[in-house]
Amino acid sequence: PAALSFYDSAPLASTLDTLIDWDLLNTGPVRLSVGAVDVESGNFRYFDTTTERLDARHIMASGALPPGLPPVEIDGRWYWDGGIVSNTPLTHVLDHQSAEMLVFQVDLFSAAADRPKTIMDVMAREKEIRFSSRTRQVSAERLKLRKEREAIRTLIAKLPPELRDDPEVAALAQEADEMPVSLVHLIYRANAWEGGARDFEFSARTMREHWTAGRAAVAETMARSRLVASNILDGRTAAFDLTRG
Repeated sequence: PAALSFYDSAPLASTLDTLIDWDLLNTGPVRLSVGAVDVESGNFRYFDTTTERLDARHIMASGALPPGLPPVEIDGRWYWDGGIVSNTPLTHVLDHQSAEMLVFQVDLFSAAADRPKTIMDVMAREKEIRFSSRTRQVSAERLKLRKEREAIRTLIAKLPPELRDDPEVAALAQEADEMPVSLVHLIYRANAWEGGARDFEFSARTMREHWTAGRAAVAETMARSRLVASNILDGRTAAFDLTRG
């Protein structure tokens, strides 16, 4: 197993055990879901505190992106980072929505970028497209579906009472019923020097720059919080990218 990655992530287990109150995480008021992909079957799986008890293995599996990090064994199966299949849990989040929701989706790879000019640019661009495209696809498909349901609800509201009471209309109304969502994209725009190693290059400098960029993106977004929250108040669904770039 040690030959399957550039890094050894074993020490991370004890770090997580030291920093995380697993009883609070598993029984507290905040639900946690993490995704991973089975190395042998290729199937995607969510580990969720509402259905099972999570520990360091599940957190490590959800971030075990090859070739940088090794697969993690859970109950006899080996798992890699779920981003190999889908780099966003948006579908899982919306499928379990129970109230109005403000969603912050963090994209570590930007879908849009300049045309590559060197072979190293090609390697970097390929990874950006691979890890960001499904995020964009899932988000676009979900927003399109919600807009269609929103149009159905608007139309049904205009019908006379005798038509709204029709069983087929009532069934359609039930299918179209959903609560509003504001989806905020926080997209990391890579520095030119990062190149094709950005999915496994974890130097101190790189991590500090990533953290700084994340804090700046959150601050810029929250400075326009009224806009982000407006669609929840009026019952609509919308997506926002309020960071520069």
